[in-house]
Formats: sequence, C-alpha cells, structure tokens
Amino acid sequence: QCQLSGLWRNDQDSLMEISALRDNRDFQGKYLTRVTLSSGCAHISPLKGIQQQPGEGGWPTFAFTVRWDKFSNATTAFVGQCFVDSGGKETLTTMWLLREAVGSLKEDWKATR
Repeated sequence: QCQLSGLWRNDQDSLMEISALRDNRDFQGKYLTRVTLSSGCAHISPLKGIQQQPGEGGWPTFAFTVRWDKFSNATTAFVGQCFVDSGGKETLTTMWLLREAVGSLKEDWKATR
C-alpha cells in the first residue's frame, strides 16, 4: 500500500510534506519549491488535496493544488498516482498545470503552462 503522507522530494530538489489523510481522504500540507517565477529563493506554500480510494490491488490516484501567493500570483493543480516498487520504494508520478494571473482576456493565451 502506498502512503501519501510524509516528506517527498522531486527531481528539481523541491520538498513537499503531506499530513495524514483524514477519513474522507482529504489532506493538506506544505510545498517548498526551489523553482519560482520571481526569484531563485525557496518559498513555502500551502497545499490541499484529496486521494481516491484505490481499487483492489490498485495504486491510489490523487490531486492537489498549491497556492503560490507568498511570491507569485499563480496556482498549480497537480494530479498523479502513487506506486510502490518490488523493493518497497514509494514513488509519486504527477502532471501539473500552472495558472498565472494576467491583466486581460487578450493575455489569456499565455497564462497557463
């Protein structure tokens, strides 16, 4: 069984800490990113998410959002799945969309990465 709660590090050296899952599968935590839109400094941002209950023998899927409001006017939505290899190593795979605020509808085309 894959456990989302705990400390995770990605290939960009950012850290994510997820608190224990509640009974309704909600979770929250903190994201310490080393990759920013404004500077090279590390910043802590809040995250909130939910884990889907895995089917029998399956690996859980999850989604969470991170508000970068301390240093950027952007929000990122992550979706992913948790896996455990034969050696017991847990791995999260994710895809993300970052939405940055823009000043007008004409600029909307450049707001999502």
